[in-house]
Amino acid sequence: MITEALILAAGKGTRMWPLTENIPKPLLPLCGKSIIEQQIIALKKVGVKRINILIGHRMKEISDLIGNGKNYEVEINYIVQSEQKGTGHAVSLAEKHINNSFFCLNGDTLIDEKNLDLLAKKNDEMAMMVTTVDDGSNFGVVKSENGVLTNIIEKGFNGKSSINAGTYLFNKKIFKSLKSIKKSIRGELELTDALVLNKIYTINYLGFWKDIGSPWDLLTANEKCIDLIKKEIKGHIEDNVNINGDIHLGKNSIIKSGTYIEGPLWIGDNCIIGPNAYLRKGTILCGDNKIGAASEIKNSIFLEGSKAPHHNYVGDSIIGKKCNLGSGTKIANLRLDKKEIKVTHKGKIINTGRRKLGVIMGDNVSTGINASINSGTIIGNDTNIGPHALVSGTYESKSLII
Repeated sequence: MITEALILAAGKGTRMWPLTENIPKPLLPLCGKSIIEQQIIALKKVGVKRINILIGHRMKEISDLIGNGKNYEVEINYIVQSEQKGTGHAVSLAEKHINNSFFCLNGDTLIDEKNLDLLAKKNDEMAMMVTTVDDGSNFGVVKSENGVLTNIIEKGFNGKSSINAGTYLFNKKIFKSLKSIKKSIRGELELTDALVLNKIYTINYLGFWKDIGSPWDLLTANEKCIDLIKKEIKGHIEDNVNINGDIHLGKNSIIKSGTYIEGPLWIGDNCIIGPNAYLRKGTILCGDNKIGAASEIKNSIFLEGSKAPHHNYVGDSIIGKKCNLGSGTKIANLRLDKKEIKVTHKGKIINTGRRKLGVIMGDNVSTGINASINSGTIIGNDTNIGPHALVSGTYESKSLII
């Protein structure tokens, strides 16, 4: 049994802007719990007792949430990477904290008990999970013979490819290999350079796999994992509320009369829903949210403190912390021609691969009455949008849109 693990959670997650401008990427929500909590829960299920978490960027927020691991029934040890020098450097920092074979996970990787068990079958050997994608140009493409790694081609291989899924089983030999590698052309110590120096078995990832590399990937991952939510009612439900499907209702949350809910969905603590609201499958309310009268929310994630209080429609969107949608604000999620939605993100035009995508909204954004936000819009943090404004495209943080 593998009883130790390492989670690499020190990165900045710049590709997830604007969501990661104020929050570390591993703390982004997935089906009611953060990505890193989902990883810890999966590791615990397969017998891991001690988890090392490599932290750096906004490290206090991660350690404040996870603590010493008591709430997850595991032991948590933190390793600080004060300067990011690559994934190889990150793993090398764990050498004095590791005693035996261990799982190693990228901090933005989805993993479940089934796939961890597949890795664990290699016992004292080393292995990595691989998966197949239609376009390998943004990933490390894996070449193997008879189930053993022969080469990894870093980014730029077009077409259907077998790629590195970001989950490994290592033994102590990996640390010796890391000491022998040199900096890449990016000036970093790359973990992949150490992998090819060893006998690494490649294991096909079973089921849904997603690299949460861009904001809309969080929506896609949430859609695939939403059925994991189990019915749990800790709050209060008034009379004349119609609920179909499983929901999680957090402490001190209330669903008011006339509200219609189609689960599965997750409502965190201290939320107010309704009266006469409509919540549809896939919706995640992280806590302290208000979805008010005649508002409809479909397959969207609301981070803590955000509100859609009056006559709002929000579809296939991510709403950052402490946002407020003025009465009548509508967010479109579908092009008129029904084609896949392209966005401008970090200066590049990107096809999201999604037919339905509303807005990616940063923290502390406010809209005036009857504002309209077009599909595929990205709005930076601390932005104000005036009444009746039509918003389309990408806006930097601290914008004023009138």
